[in-house]
This record gives sequence, C-alpha cells and structure tokens, in this order.
Amino acid sequence: MDEESTQSELKSQNTAPGPYLIPGAIIVAGVLIAATIFYSKPGSSQKPAPAAVVGSQVADANLEDDDPFLGNPEAPVTIVEFGDFQCPFCGKFFRESEPQIIERYVKTGKAKLVYRDYAFLGPESEDAAVAAGCAGEQGKFWEFHDYLYNHQRGENGGAFSKANLKSFARELNLETGQFDDCLDSSRYLDEIKKDRKDGTRSGVLGTPAVFINGRLVPGGAAPFEEFAAVIEEELAKTNNQ
Repeated sequence: MDEESTQSELKSQNTAPGPYLIPGAIIVAGVLIAATIFYSKPGSSQKPAPAAVVGSQVADANLEDDDPFLGNPEAPVTIVEFGDFQCPFCGKFFRESEPQIIERYVKTGKAKLVYRDYAFLGPESEDAAVAAGCAGEQGKFWEFHDYLYNHQRGENGGAFSKANLKSFARELNLETGQFDDCLDSSRYLDEIKKDRKDGTRSGVLGTPAVFINGRLVPGGAAPFEEFAAVIEEELAKTNNQ
C-alpha cells in the first residue's frame, strides 16, 4: 500500500467523535504571534479572551469536545487545531506541518489530531465548516477537509459558495441529496458556533491555534520542529509517570 493510500485509509477510519478528555489541560502563556504565520482578521470587532497565563487550567472548556479526529483515541498526546477553512495560514499549516505531524506521531499511535472550527472570516467560512460536517455524516470529513484547504481562493469571493461546496461533494462521490439537504439547512451551524466560543474562551486569538495536551503552541502555523518539541515534552511526561 503506498503512502497516499495509507493516509487516506487512516483518515477514513477515524471520522467518529472521540469521547476522551484532555488530561491536565494547560495553556502556554504569552502568545507572541508572528504576523506571517498566524491569522487574525483585520478590523474585526471580535474581542476574544486574552492569551492564557502560564500554568493556568482550561476549566470552562473541553478542548477536545466531540469533533472529528485522526489516530488512536487512547494516544498519550492530543493535538487540537482550531481552524478556519478560508484562513491562508491554516492552509500553510495543512500543507507543511500537519503532514509531518501525522506521519511521525499520528500514524505511530503517539498522538491523535482533533479538528475544531474557528470560522471567523465570514459567511463562506461558516458554510465551508457546515459542509465539512455534512461530509462527515457520510464518513468523509477528512477528505472534505483536505479538499477545502487545497481549493482556497481568498476570502468570501465565491470559492466556498454553496454551489461550489455542492460541486465539491460530487467530486468526492458523496450522496448529493443528503449532503445538499444538510448544507441548505445549516445543520451544523450551532456546533460550529460552539467551537468558536470554546476556542475564544480558551485563549484563541486567530487561526490556526494548535493545542498540544492543552498547551497552546505560539505562532500558529509554526515550523514542524516547534510542534515536535512540545509533543516530545508531553510524551516524556507520559513515559516518566
């Protein structure tokens, strides 16, 4: 089996929500955001919570929730990404760091990767997130997730119009009647809004925001080595218990 097939199989096997909570959720403080790798909508009226303080606990939000994940549900490390399908730096994370995280840590059973929506860039962000949830009903959340990030074309210019989202569903061989009904009814909009609320409450200031066992990694779409360093720290804690 080639690598592409292996990754496709991995993604198709874990579209069901994971019931496991993140133990000892801790958020790193003093998030210093580099403008080139972290996206916050210019001029937004949104007023998210300030960055969390070192050692503070996430007491009011279950970071993992019941969202789609890749990997072993009992993996010692849980990685939670809050993303927006229109966000260019989420696309950068998807193309550059995420494949390496999946290859080194998810496929080997050391980590699981959870995706949560932080759809804040406008109506097409929300529609795209709803569409991904609708695809998840047919076991193809991750395929749709990948398709969206591979077809980013700016913000709210029609790339993720409902007509295009329905076309994407046909490309992925989804049952279109079920998908179209789901999208037109905005079935997952309340869940998407909940994800954003949980993210804001946990210190998310922009996207992508990546938490590793509850620790917010500074820099958004940081180089893979920065994520790997935190993952290795969390694995070492597990090994020392």
